[in-house]
Amino acid sequence: MAAGSVVAFWAVALLLIMVPGADWAFVLGVSLRGRSVLPAVGGLVLGYTGITIVVAAGVGAVVGRSPALLGGLTVVGGCYLTWHGATTFARPAAAPVAAGARPADTGRAVMVRGLGVSALNPKGLLIFLALLPQFTNPRWGWPVTAQLGLLGLVFAASCGAFYLGLGSAARKILAARPAAARAVTRFSGAAMVVIGALLLVRH
Repeated sequence: MAAGSVVAFWAVALLLIMVPGADWAFVLGVSLRGRSVLPAVGGLVLGYTGITIVVAAGVGAVVGRSPALLGGLTVVGGCYLTWHGATTFARPAAAPVAAGARPADTGRAVMVRGLGVSALNPKGLLIFLALLPQFTNPRWGWPVTAQLGLLGLVFAASCGAFYLGLGSAARKILAARPAAARAVTRFSGAAMVVIGALLLVRH
């Protein structure tokens, strides 16, 4: 597979990752509640890795060609994002949890939520279906399935690196600003509600 194609895909993927969306809102909400951002980002990466496997195996193309399946995924994803955003908005973080305190959610619970945010977001599946094939070519000697898998893993790894940085920066910047932390958390929750609602309305 051509290295130039991988680099070009990475550049495009990074631009898409940097656009605020449900992933941003989730990571900011978790980091400002004083929880370790690692389980949250791990969940997002697992979700995108799962989508990579689905698309590389050809299942993604089947879903993309089936309005009923894609519509069902959209409804489930929209409902999940709306519910998670509403709970985040209703219980904003006043400030990061003090050292030694134990957050209400375990790392495993946060990871599961992150997996749900990415895996149930139809936008992610559509990006994989529309974007990844543009950077593959059967003449490069690699099976297209392997090419799709590699590009998907590049996307997932880029997500992990970016959101780890975002979560850490948000916590450091807002650690001494409880009012700002609460406002950002409410904004993150509201953003997830809006994104989920838009998915349901467009469906």
